[in-house]
Amino acid sequence: MRYSRTLKEEGPRYLSSTAVVIAELLKILACVLLVYKDSKCNLRTLNRVLHDEILNKPMETLKLAIPSGIYTLQNNLLYVALSNLDAATYQVTYQLKILTTALFSVSMLSKKLGVYQWLSLVILMTGVAFVQWPSDSQAPAAKEHSAGSQFVGLMAVLIACFSSGFAGVYFEKILKETKQSVWIRNIQLGFFGSIFGLMGVYIYDGEQLSKNGFFQGYNKLTWVVVVLQALGGLVIAAVIKYADNILKGFATSLSIILSTLISYFWLQDFVPTSVFFFGAVLVIAATFLYGYDPKPAGNPIKA
Repeated sequence: MRYSRTLKEEGPRYLSSTAVVIAELLKILACVLLVYKDSKCNLRTLNRVLHDEILNKPMETLKLAIPSGIYTLQNNLLYVALSNLDAATYQVTYQLKILTTALFSVSMLSKKLGVYQWLSLVILMTGVAFVQWPSDSQAPAAKEHSAGSQFVGLMAVLIACFSSGFAGVYFEKILKETKQSVWIRNIQLGFFGSIFGLMGVYIYDGEQLSKNGFFQGYNKLTWVVVVLQALGGLVIAAVIKYADNILKGFATSLSIILSTLISYFWLQDFVPTSVFFFGAVLVIAATFLYGYDPKPAGNPIKA
């Protein structure tokens, strides 16, 4: 995504807001195909499943409007936060979403975390903060981009942390408390995501849209990015269904490290520091610690 946004080409650059909508629509299409496969490739069965599970259960479908709406709110809050905070403060503070996810998992799902798991969450948050910490050469530029009220930016990113944790755990709760397949749930989520996404397109990019059209700046690379985003959303939903939202946080954190390494070796727009390597070690250690299950010492066998 970074490469597609920095690639210099003639003409206007593609609108990220439209890419979000297309990814949601592709996600719906992929889920419909997966439901079709589960229906033994029978169109009549597919039609009946979609009708029974979505159209005939409007209240169940409407439940997915809540996480969709919260995710839209969250994206707007992060835009406000980055307009009012320097990059370092934003990156460090936003890592609180890992802890808020764990707190909502405990309160909403009655999930019990052991001492090692709580400790791993703290280590993870610290490690990701170190990984994301900008180098000295980036700091002045970050301060130049920061404008407005620090308090407004801080409140925005804190609310975004709590909304991210709540929306993720709420979606996990819906997935695990109903018998509907994860693919049906993703069709419902994608439907509302597309609606909220289209609203965002016309609110934020309406002027550019009227000038150059919906697919302005699209090329092969753009479509690769959109498809990867759509497939990534499905993988995340499967992780939440079959694992949990906290493990999703760990996977995301590891992906941050991989992304940074790719930025250094391929895009060559980042130079890792000793702080980055220290943070990477903390994140990897936290990942192993979270899955650590201390076994009680067995009683010695008496002769």
